[in-house]
Amino acid sequence: MALYEHMFLARQDVAPQQVDELLSLYKGVIETHGGKVGRVENWGLRPLAYRIRKNRKAYYVLVNIDAPAAAIAEMERQMRINEDILRYMTIRVEKHEKEKSAMLSHLDRNAHAGQDEERSRSPRRQRENAIERVE
Repeated sequence: MALYEHMFLARQDVAPQQVDELLSLYKGVIETHGGKVGRVENWGLRPLAYRIRKNRKAYYVLVNIDAPAAAIAEMERQMRINEDILRYMTIRVEKHEKEKSAMLSHLDRNAHAGQDEERSRSPRRQRENAIERVE
């Protein structure tokens, strides 16, 4: 069996639970054809670089797959039929990466940096104090 990285974009209108249901549906397709699904990264709702079918945002999901080519073909066929999937891409890789993807680690880093900045800020001055100093 070959190793693949698969990413799909789901419409912004669907709920996060529906994205998980889509993922479990495609996991089932892979597993019925004798494949295995490895790491799954849900990047959440993110803006698109350009509009796709009148959508400006999409849910991004990255999946590591170990499956035969027939399983990938069937999964992609079902994705073409599904209206909730805006785009998908499957790439064959030599080996799967063990650590988080660059995008997910970037998102985590930004989330932690934002929390630290909020804690280190000093309280804002009152507007009345600023007006009195001007006079």
